[in-house]
Amino acid sequence: MAPGVAARVAVAVKTLVFIPAWNEEDNLPAVLDEVRAELPDVDVLVVDDGSTDATADVARHGGADVLSFGANRGLRAAIAAGYGYGVGHGYEVVGRVDADGQHPAAELRRLIERVAAGELDAAVGSRFVAGDGYQPYRYRPSRERAFGTAVLRRLMRLRVRGGIADATSGLYAVNARAAELLADPYTSGAPEVEGLIRLGEAGLRVAEVPVDMRERGGGESKLAGRRAVHLVITVGAAIFLGTKALAFWRRVRD
Repeated sequence: MAPGVAARVAVAVKTLVFIPAWNEEDNLPAVLDEVRAELPDVDVLVVDDGSTDATADVARHGGADVLSFGANRGLRAAIAAGYGYGVGHGYEVVGRVDADGQHPAAELRRLIERVAAGELDAAVGSRFVAGDGYQPYRYRPSRERAFGTAVLRRLMRLRVRGGIADATSGLYAVNARAAELLADPYTSGAPEVEGLIRLGEAGLRVAEVPVDMRERGGGESKLAGRRAVHLVITVGAAIFLGTKALAFWRRVRD
């Protein structure tokens, strides 16, 4: 489909972009401005994960709707709430970007266009695949992160057709069917990975789309130190036992 046609389709469908945010009052204004400039026809939701700064006020001032938690509940709760809001309000396409400015809104538009055009059920922005004039993002990961990423790639081939190279990406666009699956509560510490497993188990059309991303503005990767090993164990359990079994195990453990 020609780019111009895809863009017209994207404008024609009811689209939500949500942004999980925890104490992001400094980064959020630029993210909201960029989304508004690149995607003026979409609705924007900030999921305020119990921030103790002015994140919620900044989001409202920037023209976004705000869903606030009374206390910090973690990224997995914020992701589920964002997709759940999209499903509950009848959106045909739901996009996600992070609040730290890592995800250019122009790249999100490309994902939304693919989903709105009916090409995919879920488009995942990937730093690690090439195509469409994009080259894989080059960087020097820590030894733990390199190990975790390599294992995740191999594990994801067992659940997602064709595999997923950037399994922890937070840049997404999905249709209503995929959003419904992604709105269910997450049981692991890697909600993006768990979500991909759900989509793969359901047989949905999932594909990575090459994108450029900026450097992380702050914070620490999920694949750092001991968390890399814990994440791989969690994902391995989800793949070999199934997500329902993992949820049951977590309830028993907690």
